[in-house]
Order: sequence, then C-alpha cells, then structure tokens
Amino acid sequence: MDFLPEDIESYVLDHTSSESALLKKITRDTHAKVLMPRMLSGQVQGRFLAMISHVMSPKNILEVGTYTGYSALCLAEGLPPDGKLITIDINEELESRVRKYVEEAGLHLKIDYRIGNAAEIIPTLDIKFDLVFIDADKENYSKYYDLIVDKVRSGGLILADNVLWSGKVTKPKPDKDTRALLEFNQKVMNDPRVENLLLPLRDGLMMMRKI
Repeated sequence: MDFLPEDIESYVLDHTSSESALLKKITRDTHAKVLMPRMLSGQVQGRFLAMISHVMSPKNILEVGTYTGYSALCLAEGLPPDGKLITIDINEELESRVRKYVEEAGLHLKIDYRIGNAAEIIPTLDIKFDLVFIDADKENYSKYYDLIVDKVRSGGLILADNVLWSGKVTKPKPDKDTRALLEFNQKVMNDPRVENLLLPLRDGLMMMRKI
C-alpha cells in the first residue's frame, strides 16, 4: 500500500486534520492486539471518509466490513440527528471491542452493528442508502456491489477500498483476490448506472456516484 515516497507520505499526514483521541486509541489498540492491523483505514483515509460524510450529511449509511470500527466512526461523523449507519462484519471475535468503541463514541443509538454474512443481510435491508463503504473480503466485492447498487439513491455514493491491492492489479499472473478486484473494477467501468473515479488514496479507493 506504500505508493508514495516516505517523505511525501509524512507531509500528507502533517497537513491532514488529526484524528480524535478515540480514533488514535483504536489505532494503537488495533496494532497492538488485533491481527492484520494494515486493514485499518488510518488517518488520511479516515479523514477522507469523515469529510465525505460531513459534506453529504447522509441519513442512511451502509458499511460492509467493520473490522475494529475505525472507519464506521469516521463515516458516522456527518450523520444528522436522525441518521443511521448499518455496519456488517462476519468476525464475531471483534464484536465486544467494536461495541465498546461505539459506546465510548456515544454513537450506540446511531450505529447498527450486525454480525453475520453480508451477502445474506444486505437483501433484507429495505432502505435507500445515501452512502456505502465496501471494505470486506475482496472475492465478494462484485457480489456486494450487485446487491447494493439498486439500494443507493440517485446521487448517492458507493466507495470501495483496496481496489489497487498493493499494486497487484497491474501485475501479471494475478492471484484469486486480485482477479476478483480486476473483475470488480471492470464491472464498475461498464455499469451505466454509475459514474466512477478511482482514487490512488491509500490502497486505492473506487468512488461511484449513482446516476
């Protein structure tokens, strides 16, 4: 995921609004106590998600892939008083940790945290979403997209993380996850229902606006 030279990366961090004390705590705890801490969104991407949320003031947000809750808290920053964020993750081992962070943030009434298979839960959601963030198992990105796209209102946004996959999308002999991301990226390019922009932010962020 290290696409930028180290000095440029440091400069970007120094000139991006800082995280809250709680987000810094989640970052520390995740790196110290949880497997695969590179999955954490981190300061720059987190501030991007928060800014998008503040600009949109979305009433309904869907997140597929909660991990330790960092991105959910960032996305929730722009929710209006009656707004709701549904976040889905299959890893029940992190549930108590995430619920503790959500409670500490005072967002337990706004964040609906569900443990289970996203492909089974999403079809049961009778909601028009303003903002969606996909950051789960790469093999099922296309499936999640197909399930979600018609649940997004016109003008709403879908964001998908890791679409550059540490640069593997440009390399020969792609592995299973890379092939899935290549398929997903092409699916988005060919879908007339959305306008898309692939941002080289962190590990690649696909931004899609529902037409």
